[in-house]
Amino acid sequence: MQRKAYVPGVAALLAALLAGCTGGSEGGATADDSNPGQPGVATEAAEPGKYRTLPDPCGAVGDKALDSLLPGIEEITDEEQREKAYAGEPTLAYDTDRKVGCRWKVESAQATNHLFVDFERVVSYDGAVSDDSEAEQLFAKQVEAADLPEPVVSESEDSGESGESGSAPDSPSGAPSSGEPASGAGGTPSASASSSSSPSASSSASPDATPAEVQPRLLDDLGDEAFVDDALSSSGSTAKRRTVTVAFRTSNVMVTIEYAEQSATLGVVPDSEEMQDKARKLASQLADSLGG
Repeated sequence: MQRKAYVPGVAALLAALLAGCTGGSEGGATADDSNPGQPGVATEAAEPGKYRTLPDPCGAVGDKALDSLLPGIEEITDEEQREKAYAGEPTLAYDTDRKVGCRWKVESAQATNHLFVDFERVVSYDGAVSDDSEAEQLFAKQVEAADLPEPVVSESEDSGESGESGSAPDSPSGAPSSGEPASGAGGTPSASASSSSSPSASSSASPDATPAEVQPRLLDDLGDEAFVDDALSSSGSTAKRRTVTVAFRTSNVMVTIEYAEQSATLGVVPDSEEMQDKARKLASQLADSLGG
């Protein structure tokens, strides 16, 4: 008899609680007690991101791409060492569904090349913020940290503003552009654009003296948003080292590629356009593999 009396009591209590939760709402929507001024408005959970897992970072870069990015890899005569070079070295990862990476390093008689690929899957822990929105905010911080220079004037605008001289409108010396990119996050600008006759002149004091095709900049043909950065540095009397970074976001996954080359010969500067082209091709391949 006590058990029969207990069950109806529980049912009555649940019915009362359910009535209190649904009271004041229309159409079956649950009232949001955190917004007492808007009774009957249900809070919808933000949509999850497109991606739930990440690829194997070391397997994401094919052998042909590595042949192009790391020219010395085909020169390795020892078969075991060559296979190890192709395999790459995965970075330490505590959660392979959230963040993974892989590194390669190959030396040759001409230069030493480094390649680093990083994948990060962003998950929002705020029910009102989608994974995509969270990734967008994080990528915006990454762009800000890159400290990209202001965009250069386009060729048509440049020709119209510079007159017959063809020089950049903001260049006081009227010297032609150096052909080297303005350094982004970590590059050191040169003292003057007039030093462009030397291949070691990595950048000019004015971003307008740098051609648009090699200047660190935002990209509009890769993923949902992307940018390329380019920095030339040297330490003391050592050879120049150029690092090209291509980063992009596709839905809730952010991908970063760092491609570096240090010449084995003093005075030889790694080519900016060639390195950017290789890094951007790899980025496009990775974006396609993600389905983005």
